[in-house]
Amino acid sequence: MTNREIATIGCALLAALLFAVSSVAQHQAAAAVPPGSGLARTLVRNPRWWAAIVGDAGGYGMQVLALAFGAVLVVQPILVCSLVFALPLAARLNRQRIRGQAVLAALALVVALVLFLVIGDPTAGADTAPLREWLVPLTVLLGVVVVATLTGTLVRDKAVRALSLGLAGGALFGLAAALTDRVVTLFGEGPGSVLTGWQTWALVAAGLVGFALQQRAYQAGPLAASLPAAAVAEPLAAAYLGLTALDERLRTGDTGLLVLAVCVVVMCVATVVLSRAQAPSDAATTTS
Repeated sequence: MTNREIATIGCALLAALLFAVSSVAQHQAAAAVPPGSGLARTLVRNPRWWAAIVGDAGGYGMQVLALAFGAVLVVQPILVCSLVFALPLAARLNRQRIRGQAVLAALALVVALVLFLVIGDPTAGADTAPLREWLVPLTVLLGVVVVATLTGTLVRDKAVRALSLGLAGGALFGLAAALTDRVVTLFGEGPGSVLTGWQTWALVAAGLVGFALQQRAYQAGPLAASLPAAAVAEPLAAAYLGLTALDERLRTGDTGLLVLAVCVVVMCVATVVLSRAQAPSDAATTTS
């Protein structure tokens, strides 16, 4: 493993840790806001929420560094580890024991991530592509976001609302991650390139809307429903855009692709198991 690869993985793991701490703190702040109250107005008065925002900013900074060293297909799956970090933190804050089922699910998730990185061996791809190359992938992704947002808005079940809004927010964060490399490059080309590049404004829009949906998801229901959905949706959305728009490639054969597909399934199943194992403690937090 090269120094560049080590730096990529190290920065991504640190980003995952910061995102985990921030997610737990933001959920506790948003869950305390009664439905129908002004969510944004209440949150900006909460010092804990602001501390979480600082953690989010630090996590994003580490994510940008990781993307500067390595491919989207390497960085984004590692960020799923934020769920593994958040599990013991949430359990400690809620004075709950971590169940054996949750530990096994977390281990399965980590193993699936390692296999994905080692077997897939993804290439770096390009940091940009013509807008026409983005149109179809973006249409598909934004369609998923719209459906998930409508579901999270219209249904009454708290867990389904939190899961749907978390999925929508996570997908938009995946879009932002896929655009980050190009926006960083635009900064090197001067202020004019930054202001005129469509990627800059798409990144800002995806980040702001994704953040708003994330806060709504935290308010809507338990962290165990929203965080796993967001943690899986973000890397899958970024990987999808990396493969379809940025010409990233997985350097593996047919057998390797089958193993990678199994890894993705394991990641999704482990996420669901983690959410169920964590649900009792989250429910207590939400109702307290």
